[in-house]
Amino acid sequence: MKTRTFSLLLAGVLAAIQTLAQSTTAGSGKITYEGMRRIDRSQMRMSINGQDVRPGGGDAPEGMPDVISFTQKLVFSGTMAKEERDRPQNMMRRRMDGDGTTGGNAGGGRSRDFRMNAPFDQQTFLDLANRKRVDVMTITKDSVRQVYRSERPLPEASDWKDSDKTKKIAGYTCHKATATHRKETYTIWYTTDLPFTYSPVADLTPPKGVVLQIESDNESYKASAIAMENVAANTVEPPADAKVITSDEMEQIRRKSMADFRQRMMSNMPAMPRN
Repeated sequence: MKTRTFSLLLAGVLAAIQTLAQSTTAGSGKITYEGMRRIDRSQMRMSINGQDVRPGGGDAPEGMPDVISFTQKLVFSGTMAKEERDRPQNMMRRRMDGDGTTGGNAGGGRSRDFRMNAPFDQQTFLDLANRKRVDVMTITKDSVRQVYRSERPLPEASDWKDSDKTKKIAGYTCHKATATHRKETYTIWYTTDLPFTYSPVADLTPPKGVVLQIESDNESYKASAIAMENVAANTVEPPADAKVITSDEMEQIRRKSMADFRQRMMSNMPAMPRN
């Protein structure tokens, strides 16, 4: 009788441990996306002979890349998550002299690279339970640190269309859908086997499910790995000392910070030797 009672107790304890482990694993982890985006050269600036020019214009050098590749991760724990990107935290500006060529001086052109720290650090957190995006921006100027926070609902695609096609991505069964964003048609593959809703392109968040692959003619994301692992809850929580402001106020602060940054870049740009 005692042996049977002990066996039942042990079985109950093991079942409880297994349930707890499954709950912890299912509630936290990391999704790694490999991304690609075509460069919008109309938004870029270069300096040639002290003058700002647009890449692709008549005075701009040739050989600039057409696309950028990057890695983006979603780290999640419970009802909160955080996006992490591998994009560089500093910015580079190239100044050219002579004929505006780079990597040689066949026409007397010379170039020099230099780097300055970006004017702010921006992070994105997600309130998965309430389907909110939480943007946090930290600005450090003259050793003074200011942290701002704004919230906005996660949008849903207005013309989401499901199909009956499925395929496996990173071990998960995904359903195919299409939607339009900024006049572009996107092909979307999403799974409902994860316990939350998310898309690496916020404006194309599905009604339910996690997007593991999404692509258009100008950008793409594909989940290369999904790891269910313990993630400390405080690592995906926005900082408690952030000042709450509206999205419009944050955009105004961001624009002013970028304008100040460009002004400093121009004034600190090293002088180019001339032949």
